[in-house]
Amino acid sequence: MTLYHSASQMLTLAGGPRRGLTMHDLAIIENGAILVKDDKIVDLGPTPAMREKYPPEPSYDLQNKVILPGFVDPHTHIVWAGERAMEFEMRLAGKTYMDIMNAGGGILSTVKATRSASFEELTQVTEQRLKRIFANGTTTIEAKTGYGLDIDTEIKMLQVLLHLDQKLPIDIAITFMGAHATPPEYNKNGTPDYDAYTQYQIKQVLPAIKTWWQANASPRPLPFVDVFCEKGAFTLAQSRQILTTAKELGFPLKIHVDEFENLGGATLAAQLDATSSDHMVKTSDTDIHTLAQSETVAVGLPGTPFGLAHTEYTPAKKLIEANAYLALATDCNPGTSWCEDMTFILALACRQMKMTPPQTITAATINAAKA
Repeated sequence: MTLYHSASQMLTLAGGPRRGLTMHDLAIIENGAILVKDDKIVDLGPTPAMREKYPPEPSYDLQNKVILPGFVDPHTHIVWAGERAMEFEMRLAGKTYMDIMNAGGGILSTVKATRSASFEELTQVTEQRLKRIFANGTTTIEAKTGYGLDIDTEIKMLQVLLHLDQKLPIDIAITFMGAHATPPEYNKNGTPDYDAYTQYQIKQVLPAIKTWWQANASPRPLPFVDVFCEKGAFTLAQSRQILTTAKELGFPLKIHVDEFENLGGATLAAQLDATSSDHMVKTSDTDIHTLAQSETVAVGLPGTPFGLAHTEYTPAKKLIEANAYLALATDCNPGTSWCEDMTFILALACRQMKMTPPQTITAATINAAKA
C-alpha cells in the first residue's frame, strides 16, 4: 500500500451525482491524503489523521497539489478515418453545417473514409486519439459508432472500441449510433430518405446489432443507442420509433437534440427514460422543466458551437435553476469539435455557459459518469 499525502485539496465529490445548485459542492477535504492498494483507493481523509492511522506504510508527498477524479467524457465520436479540415474554410465562406452535409461533406465524407478503412487502420488512428485523451486527464470516455451507416462498418467500429477498451487504461462506454445520418444508398435523386432508413434501422439493424453483441461481447451489457434528432436529420417521430424499438430490445438510450432547432427531443428523452439528452442549445423552457423532473442527464457540448462559430450555447443557468442534472463533454469528432482535452471544455463552459469552476468540475466528473 502507498499513502499519498499533503494534497492542498482533495475533491472527493462524495454523495453521488448532483442536481442544480448542489453542483457547487465538491466535498473537499483540505490537506487530504489517500491510501492506495493494487491501484484502488481504500481509504482517504485529512493528512494528519491518515498518517497517524497508517504510520508504517510507504508514502508519497503530493506537495500541495490538488487531487480530483479523472475526467469523464460522456459524448464523443472518436472512431473515424480521414479528415475534414477543408470544412473549416467552407464555414468561413458562409456554409452551414447542413449545407456541407447535404453537399456530401460532413458526416457522409467521414462515412466514405471509415467504410474504406481496415480494422487495423481504424484501430491505429483511434488508439492514438485515446492515448492523447488519457494523457489530458480523461479516464473514462463514451464513444459512438455512426460513421458506417451499414451493418458491416458499424460492427467494425464496435470491434475497434471493444478491442481498445481491453488494451488501454482508459475505460470506454460504447454507443451504437446507426441513426447518425442517411447513407448514400438511401438518397433518392439527391434527397435523403429518412423514412426508409428509419425502417431499415428498426427492422434489420437494431436486431442484428443485438444478436452480434450477445454473441461477441457478452456478458458486457448492451451498448447505448443514440439518434441525431434534428431538422434536416431524423424527425421527432422517426427518433421516437428508433428509440422505442431500441428500448424494447433492451438497449439503454441517448439522443442528440436541439443543436440547431427545438423539436422536443429533450422531452422525448425524459419520456423514454434516456440516460442522457445531448447538445441542448435551442431547448425550450418547457423541455428543460420536463427534463429536470427526470433522471435524464442534460449534456452540454460547448466545443461544438465554438467550432461552428455560433453564439448560442447550452443554457446551463436555466438547467441548474430548474434542478436538472448537467454534464459536460467534448463531442470529439472530425468536423465540428476535434477536441481531446476536457480542460478546454471546462474553460469554455465558464466563459460561454457562465458556469462556475466547481460546477464544471462536477459536470465533468460525477455527473458525466451518470451520463
